[in-house]
Amino acid sequence: RVLPNYTTSTYRTSFQLFQQHTSSLTKSFLSTMTDYPMILSERPAVCSLVPPGVCQFTPTFQSVPLLERIPCGAGGTSFVLRFALPDATKAMDLSTCACVLAKAELMDDTKGEVVDVIRPYTPISANNQVGCFDLLIKDYGEGGYMSKYLCEDLPIGGTVDFKHIDFNVKIQAPFKHKKIGIIAGGTGITPMMQALHAILGEGSESATEEVSFLYGSRESDDILGGEMLQAWAEAHKGKFTHVDVLSNEPEGSEYEGERGFIDKAKIEKYLPAASGGDDVMIFVCGPPIMYKILCGPRDQKEITGVLGAMGYTSSQVFKF
Repeated sequence: RVLPNYTTSTYRTSFQLFQQHTSSLTKSFLSTMTDYPMILSERPAVCSLVPPGVCQFTPTFQSVPLLERIPCGAGGTSFVLRFALPDATKAMDLSTCACVLAKAELMDDTKGEVVDVIRPYTPISANNQVGCFDLLIKDYGEGGYMSKYLCEDLPIGGTVDFKHIDFNVKIQAPFKHKKIGIIAGGTGITPMMQALHAILGEGSESATEEVSFLYGSRESDDILGGEMLQAWAEAHKGKFTHVDVLSNEPEGSEYEGERGFIDKAKIEKYLPAASGGDDVMIFVCGPPIMYKILCGPRDQKEITGVLGAMGYTSSQVFKF
């Protein structure tokens, strides 16, 4: 494999750590990469679309090393992780929208043995990024088997296995809908960030004129990727609206946004109405309870719940 050249001042420290953990790697592993900031507020939306079937990751797991990990957000439990790609001379070439599967061998204390743990992750980086890709992950501590490992235990230079399968390919950009509403909760935000790259990035071929985003979290410290979404909302005023909805934010805090849960009133206030017909699409991505309440289980084509009662049809709602 070939790894990116991280000898620039921005990444020199990380590269030195990487060398310490990968002493067996040869100098032939080094190559150049397209620089892309890891600081969320500095990341622009980038439209760089490819068709399904050309991703560097195949249906067979491939091991790649962790190059860098930085904290983000107010709560101190979210991280941006940068991994190398199998071929550092090329971009990831993951279609939009799609995810990859990560695998690690972790100790299962209940079984007293090491088991394979596999989780889906959607990169927040775009296909202009050569030689590496980035994940935004919330560390759920002991309650999050894989997230704790990736955010706390995996050393710089340590490897994780990734693969990509056809099942992980979702609705594809460019999108034909003039108005898109997004409802997400928790880590369901990352597939939406991928979609927003395609909608807001320069050169976008999506027909979307307006996109509004309702993002549900418990408290302000739990907001994932807020810095990037706020920057994008500022850069794309008139086209992109981002609204946080907090269910358990303490009274008296500095937070001045929406409180409670994503419900009919907030959907009516911020998202395009079902009466827009084929020009309207609603993306939903979050925990099972969100699907159950808002649109029905993810594996159920019929739209029920709040969105169903509001008149949205199965052709207007996509469940990620």
